[in-house]
Amino acid sequence: MKSCGLLFFALLLLQYHGVLFQQVEAEDGFVKTKGVQFMLNGIPYYANGFNAYWLMYMASDPSQRNLVSSAFQQASKNGLTIARTWAFNDGGYRALQYSPGFYNEQSFQGLDFVVSEARKYGIKLVLSLVNSYENFGGRKQYVEWARSQGHQSINSEDDFFTNSVVKGYYKYHIKTVLTRRNSLTGVAYKDEPTIMAWELMNEPRCTSDPSGRTIQAWITEMASYLKSIDGNHLLEAGLEGFYGESNQQANPKYFQVGTDFIANNQIPGIDFATVHSYPDQWLTGSNYEDQVSFLSSWVNDHIQDAQNILHKPVLFAEFGRSVKESGYTTSQRDRIFNIVYSAIYSSASGGGAAVGGLFWQLLAEGMDSFQDGYGVVLSESSSTVGIIAEESERLIKIRKMYARLRNIEKWKRARDIRRAQWWSGNKVNDTGN
Repeated sequence: MKSCGLLFFALLLLQYHGVLFQQVEAEDGFVKTKGVQFMLNGIPYYANGFNAYWLMYMASDPSQRNLVSSAFQQASKNGLTIARTWAFNDGGYRALQYSPGFYNEQSFQGLDFVVSEARKYGIKLVLSLVNSYENFGGRKQYVEWARSQGHQSINSEDDFFTNSVVKGYYKYHIKTVLTRRNSLTGVAYKDEPTIMAWELMNEPRCTSDPSGRTIQAWITEMASYLKSIDGNHLLEAGLEGFYGESNQQANPKYFQVGTDFIANNQIPGIDFATVHSYPDQWLTGSNYEDQVSFLSSWVNDHIQDAQNILHKPVLFAEFGRSVKESGYTTSQRDRIFNIVYSAIYSSASGGGAAVGGLFWQLLAEGMDSFQDGYGVVLSESSSTVGIIAEESERLIKIRKMYARLRNIEKWKRARDIRRAQWWSGNKVNDTGN
């Protein structure tokens, strides 16, 4: 009997080491939220990532899909596991939606490829559904479509948020994208775990209503509609992080764009908050040190508000520094990245609300015409790339730590159950003797 007990504990010890040092589970589940954390496969999910708005645009031409593959390959190599990109191109060249409710199958197949390729490289996607700006169509295109159909009462782009016809166009687009069945994988987008989240709009703004009520009502309506179709995925509004009238002093130069970081993100259908950070654009005319000081406060204030007021995760969905800035140096950009990354890591290492950052933007080699000043080519060795890879490694270690803790708890529970079974069996045998 004694030898059996020793064998049992030896097996337990082997099992313990097996589960303690195993790799994090395959990242094939849906990302969820629990309190201020993202959760994936039962483990808190902190991740580093990037923006690449151009993925569908390039992939719609099969001869250029190698650029998408190259970008994902380089991203994966540097530990990046979230990509934010456009699931829209309204009117114009290589349009996804060339008129309300009519779609270009070749462009949709390009988006199919992006989703399929992201899955291949273990990258989760945040897909944005419309632009606030006229690039790739945006609000302006929707309003023009409605006007061309005889709805002359529409006066401005801000009517996008209130006009029933325009809202109908947008809801149709939501439904079309979410129910799209991928031509390569056969999986409907709403059932595809590679997609981490939907974004209602890239940087929504409604300057005609600085009170924020218009945007608040629109987000509430659209979040409810989207969730009625897709209950699997997370949803975010696409906000830059500007505060409403009650705290406008926290905004750069007291910006008021009709959004409210607190109220908009408190809407029940919104699962996590987003923040964009561009002190070089927002504080033009100020010196670099003032921009750095603002950025540090901006990032930390939003982490605290997400943690203590919203009780939701916050993703720093855009940040960077343009090489076109006067006096630009690589060390300036590195410092911007380090400020954002350090704040995220400090929060994440304590189980806090900051769940990751997505720099703007990743480019593949040979995409010079897409360079807007913020582009980073990962295959080109630079100190910035090293900083990106280091942040990835730090966040991956946090996730592995949680995985090991969970595995230890699993082992302890299994040990207690088997120990109880062993003693129970031992008592039966002793009684029989």
